[in-house]
Amino acid sequence: MNVDNGSESAKLDNSSMQMDSGDSSDQVKDNEKEKKELTETMNKLHIEGCSSGNGFPNFRRKPVIIIVVGMAGSGKTTLMHRLVAHTHIKNIRGYVVNLDPAVMTLPYASNIDIRDTVKYKEVMKQFNLGPNGGILTSMNLFATKFDEVISMIERRADQLDYVLVDTPGQIEIFTWSASGAIITEAFASTFPTVVAYVVDTPRSEDPTTFMSNMLYACSILYKTRLPLILTFNKVDVAAHQFALEWMEDFEAFQAAASSDQSYTSTLTQSLCLVLDEFYNNLKSVGVSAVSGAGMEAFFKVVEASADEYMDTYKADLDKRREEKQRLEEDRRRGDMDKLRRDMEKSGGETVVLNTGLKDKEKSKSKSMMDEEDEVEEDEVTEDDEDLGIYTEDDDAIDEDEDEEVDRFGL
Repeated sequence: MNVDNGSESAKLDNSSMQMDSGDSSDQVKDNEKEKKELTETMNKLHIEGCSSGNGFPNFRRKPVIIIVVGMAGSGKTTLMHRLVAHTHIKNIRGYVVNLDPAVMTLPYASNIDIRDTVKYKEVMKQFNLGPNGGILTSMNLFATKFDEVISMIERRADQLDYVLVDTPGQIEIFTWSASGAIITEAFASTFPTVVAYVVDTPRSEDPTTFMSNMLYACSILYKTRLPLILTFNKVDVAAHQFALEWMEDFEAFQAAASSDQSYTSTLTQSLCLVLDEFYNNLKSVGVSAVSGAGMEAFFKVVEASADEYMDTYKADLDKRREEKQRLEEDRRRGDMDKLRRDMEKSGGETVVLNTGLKDKEKSKSKSMMDEEDEVEEDEVTEDDEDLGIYTEDDDAIDEDEDEEVDRFGL
C-alpha cells in the first residue's frame, strides 16, 4: 500500500509539473502576443519605446521637424538663431539642418550643413549658372543623397525633441522646386513635420503686402499639405494684433484697405473673403528674433501642430503614398502584360531590334572605302609622274612649247 501511495503521489507530482509547464508556456505565448500587439500599436502611432530600469516601456514620440521658410528680409536666419539659443537655454534637445548653400556665415552651429557637401560657387562655374540657378542646382544635387540625412536623424531620434531646418532665402527655390518637394516629403513621411512661415510684421501693416503674404502662405499650405504656422516676426518693432484682427474680421480688413481706390486695393478686398475659411484653420504666433519674445508660445503652437499632423495630415499622407504605390504597381503590371503579349506574338523566336547601328556601320564602312579609293588615285598620280608617263595635261604643255618654238623660228 505504501508503494502504491508513493507511486500515486509521484504521478500527481508529474501531472502538476506538466500543468505548471503548460500554464507557463501559455503565459509566455500570451506575453509574446501582447508584446506584438503593443509593437504594432507603437508603429501605428509612430512612438518609440525604450526599456527603463523598472522593466516598463518609456513611450516617446519621434522628434518634430520644424521647416522654417520666409521671404528675403523677413528675419528667417535671425529667428533660427533665436530658436537654437532657446533650445540650449531650456535644455531642449535640438538638431539643426542648414539647406542654404549660398549663405556666407551662419550665426548658429549646424549639425548638418549643405555647404559641407555641395560647393555653391563651383556649381555656378561648372554649369555656367547665375545665383538662383546655382542655389537650385545645389539643392537638386543635395536631394539625391537626402536619404542619408534621414538615416542620421533616425539614429538619433530617441535623443532629440526638435529638428530645426533652415531653408534658402529665395523662398520659391524651396517651396516650388522638385528638390524642395522631395526633402519635405522625406521629412513628413518619417517624422511629424510642421512648416513655420515667417512674416515681416512691420511691412505687413500695408493691406496689400499683408494679402500677398497670406496668399503665399495659402499656396505653401496646399503645396506641402503640412500644418502651417504663421510666425509674425519683429513684434518688438510692430505688434501683430492688427494682423490677428484682420484675420478674424474681414470687415476690419476691408475698412483698412478701402482708403486706396486702386485696382489692387479692390482685388485685395475681394480676396479677403476667399481666405476667410483659410484663416479659421490656421495657427499664428507673434515672436521677436531679437528680444526672444514669444518663444514659449511658438513651441506650444508647434506641439499643437504636431498633434494635428498625427491626427489628420499623417493619414492623408499615408493615403497618397498608397495611391502612388498602387499606380506604380498598375504601371508595372501593364508593362509585364505588354511584354507577355509580345512574347506570345513572336512565338519564342529571336527578335532582332533595329537600333540603327547596322546602318551606321554600313555607312561608316562605305566612307572608309571611298577614302581608300581616293588615296589609291592620289598614289597612282604620283607614281605616274615618277615613271615619266605623260598625260593629257603634259600633251597640252608640249603643244604650247611647240608654238613658242615656231614663233621664235619666224
